[in-house]
Amino acid sequence: METVKLNNGVDMPQTGFGVFQVTDQEQCERAVLDALEVGYRLIDTAACYGNERAVGAALAKSGVPREDAFIASKVWIQDAGYERTRASFEKTLANLGTGYLDLYLVHMPYGDYHGSWRAMEELVRKGRVRAIGVCNFLPDRLADLVLSHDIAPAVNQIELHPFCQQRALRELMDRSDIKAMAWAPFAEGRDGIFGNDTLAAIGAPYGKTPAQVILRWLRQEGIVAIPKSVHRERIEQNFALDDFALSPDDVERIRALDRARSLILDVGALDEVHRLHSIRFDQ
Repeated sequence: METVKLNNGVDMPQTGFGVFQVTDQEQCERAVLDALEVGYRLIDTAACYGNERAVGAALAKSGVPREDAFIASKVWIQDAGYERTRASFEKTLANLGTGYLDLYLVHMPYGDYHGSWRAMEELVRKGRVRAIGVCNFLPDRLADLVLSHDIAPAVNQIELHPFCQQRALRELMDRSDIKAMAWAPFAEGRDGIFGNDTLAAIGAPYGKTPAQVILRWLRQEGIVAIPKSVHRERIEQNFALDDFALSPDDVERIRALDRARSLILDVGALDEVHRLHSIRFDQ
């Protein structure tokens, strides 16, 4: 399995499995079990997804040794701050039943994320989390976090797909060896990405789908991807990336698809800030 080395020396699988919006517990457990059986070892969840227990149950049933799995979760805005993050982490760990987390992320760049980060640094020092990172942090807040604390984020999980390639942000991240992790690598199916002529043409000679082309492109760019599906066939397809490689011309054609803007989540938009702050959940 392809891995990337994080800035603290931890190896992380490069192709993972996401469970965002898989709210039915039985369906989530089944999908994660399928993913683990296929060979995925990175599973990405979050407190606010409401499915940490299903992920933990699937891992327990899978027979995969704990040390062979890489489990990531996140703390939501409602639990930002030092004390709240500590409490949220305990709930997350109880939900998952995994003993420790491989990666713990600040979910949004809002609220007292500095307080959250102090709590997460403590968790690393105590050996309860192997690596920590952030999600959706743009250059200014990412640089501020790096300069304000002892431990730099190992990962920034961001909207990243052929239509939104985040080149400037990735250049900044490279300076601190912060790995990019692509949520919604298929742009949530928007703007006809699964039928895109360029991606289809690139995949045709290899016998690969546009989705597989996207995931192979992300791998060759050194980006971690966490595609989601509840269908076994697609879970298998999304993992079948080792038998082909994109040419430099293929990569340039994908590069030309970049619109240099978000399609899904504009974290700097005032309406989005208000909307995301309003989301509350029972963990």
